[in-house]
Amino acid sequence: MRILITGGTGFVGQALCPLLASQGYELVLWTRQLKPRLPKGVTDYVHQLNELEPNSVQAVINLAGAGIADKRWSKERKQQLISSRVKTTEQLVAWIAAQAIRPKVLLSASAVGYYGEQGEQTVTEQTKPVAGFTHDLCAAWETAALAANDLGVRVCLVRTGVVLGQGGGSLAKMLPAFRMGMGGPLGKGKHWFPWIHLDDMANIYAWLLKTERVSGVFNASAPNPVINADFTKALGKALNRPTFFPMPEKVLKLLFGEMAELLLVSDKMLPQRLVEEGFQFAYPQLDTALKNIIKS
Repeated sequence: MRILITGGTGFVGQALCPLLASQGYELVLWTRQLKPRLPKGVTDYVHQLNELEPNSVQAVINLAGAGIADKRWSKERKQQLISSRVKTTEQLVAWIAAQAIRPKVLLSASAVGYYGEQGEQTVTEQTKPVAGFTHDLCAAWETAALAANDLGVRVCLVRTGVVLGQGGGSLAKMLPAFRMGMGGPLGKGKHWFPWIHLDDMANIYAWLLKTERVSGVFNASAPNPVINADFTKALGKALNRPTFFPMPEKVLKLLFGEMAELLLVSDKMLPQRLVEEGFQFAYPQLDTALKNIIKS
């Protein structure tokens, strides 16, 4: 099977591509980088979809999107976050529609931000969202991907939690302060934190790819979410460092503006459908996951 991947040079893509290559898949990346640093296992890439040989792709994995927490949310940045996700997905679906022999499946990323602020309630795939920028962003992203259903393509939407792994993602931004013993809870630390190990994240995409009976929305987070204060304690324990420096909510909002909601939003997200369908998590517990990441 030949798979077209967008966003393959990103944090999740760098883990997913070697996994798929080891399972015998042939991978081609669609990237706008002139000289991309290709993940292990990838030998082919295109800058434009029309460079692909017609009818040569059997599956599409869509991971593309500008980093949601890389910059403050100015009006221009918000537009970039939307266009990098929605327009890319629309282009993909238009390309799929033009193929005489279409890919069988589209796996398209989304995020826990779809749900918005959920407080203490458990969040499953059936939970009604709360309005806000992240919901609007994810909803438009998902709508663009779901258009492939009308083309006879199996579509899976992957609402991703906070991906923890070595060498990138949110953890890479946290570690310097925590290693110096200056880490601490965010705000009151009582908001829920839906985390997932990078290995499990990659395995979810590989599992969805080959599990032809499943489609629709999947929450991609570990089955044991924690509140921010408990995550802070667990990370401090893994590093053998104190965690006595809380970051007040007012300071977060001063530093990050509207983007601070990413750090304070509460989503007790559970991977209900993945568990029901039989997916097995390698790292269901936070302590084990952090131990693997910190010592690997």
